[in-house]
Amino acid sequence: MTNNDKNIKEKIKERYGNIAVFGNSDSCCTPSSECCSSEENPAESTIQSIEAIGYNPTELASIPKSSILGVGCGNPTKFAHIKEDDVVVDLGSGAGIDVFLAANIVKDSGKVIGVDMTEKMLEKARDNAEKDNYKNVEFRHGDIEKRIPVEDNSADVVISNCVINLTSNKVKTFKEIYRILKPNGIGKIVISDLVTSKEMDEHSVNADDWCSCIDGSLTKENYLNCIREAGFTNIGVLDEKPYMEIEDNYDGSRKISSLVVKAIK
Repeated sequence: MTNNDKNIKEKIKERYGNIAVFGNSDSCCTPSSECCSSEENPAESTIQSIEAIGYNPTELASIPKSSILGVGCGNPTKFAHIKEDDVVVDLGSGAGIDVFLAANIVKDSGKVIGVDMTEKMLEKARDNAEKDNYKNVEFRHGDIEKRIPVEDNSADVVISNCVINLTSNKVKTFKEIYRILKPNGIGKIVISDLVTSKEMDEHSVNADDWCSCIDGSLTKENYLNCIREAGFTNIGVLDEKPYMEIEDNYDGSRKISSLVVKAIK
């Protein structure tokens, strides 16, 4: 890991730790005008923004309010076809929004494991689970591009919401996901993430913009190739939407799109 990679990782921990404590006031994977939730009560604009990317308001009403921070770019559970009894792993689980949505589907006979590297997010998620008496969820600390703290061949579904693009080594991350999924066509991933029309030169990367899910984005082709290189098959794009356009100081504008991608082990 380079010094720049370490710096980016520390910035990510700092940024999302602050979001866990103070709410999503100025930093997230949505345009800044939509980052307005407080620690305990998501602002109306935050609710509207996540409904716009695919969340169902009735389902949101069924989970802890303080798990809704508005830091995603899609709704992977909408496309994952999660079933009762499934073991689901959510990478970069934050305060737990997707974990709790999945937990309501898998019921008591299933299990949902949230993985995050930010201790303050984990504290918030565990507090949410305890307050709302979720017995079928667990939150674990882990760096997903080093080792996901989940057993080999144990998960039915892996979901993630605007987190893989925060990693420096995406192929390694997808190989870790491949390791924990059940084999023989049973295990699958459904990932919401951002891709870009033009990748940043490594010398022009800004750690703050990387933390906001921008500078670490790959092109759609390269993103799908990372999944393929990790060993996955039946790779497909389930949803694709324009997300934002950024005027760079370096070499013009970049178009950012949100994707929902599936693949099978």
